Amino acid sequence: MQGYFFNPNIHPYREFAHRLETLQEYVKSIDFPLEVDRRYLLEDFLLEALQKDRSRCESCYEIRFRQAARVAMVKNFDSFTTTLLVSPHQKHKLIIEVAKRIAREEGIEFFYMDFRPYWQTGVSISRERLMYRQPYCGCIFSEKERYCKEN
Repeated sequence: MQGYFFNPNIHPYREFAHRLETLQEYVKSIDFPLEVDRRYLLEDFLLEALQKDRSRCESCYEIRFRQAARVAMVKNFDSFTTTLLVSPHQKHKLIIEVAKRIAREEGIEFFYMDFRPYWQTGVSISRERLMYRQPYCGCIFSEKERYCKEN
């Protein structure tokens, strides 16, 4: 088992770096292996997210799950999954749909478990450890929705 960080969706770069630093500190404290893909592919994410034939979230999930599936294949893992499954704010059904499609296309299993019942536990642990908690999903669109309250 290993963690994998690949998040070309996170904007701005300082947010990307802050989230990565927080994750690295945490996995070090629990002695959990983590592979980090530091590429900041914002332009690639935006091109995909602005496609008219699907939602930005679907595009985001696809980019990230496909990369995770490919890394899992290279490392001969049995499956891949996503920490997004813990969030009650994510589009759970869409995550499953996209991940299963990617799994079929890439030839590797998607491990599904509804981690949402553990969300509050994760919040409590992160607060106890004084960890940075992001105030929005990550992409520029979710940042706008979080902070831009138009009249």
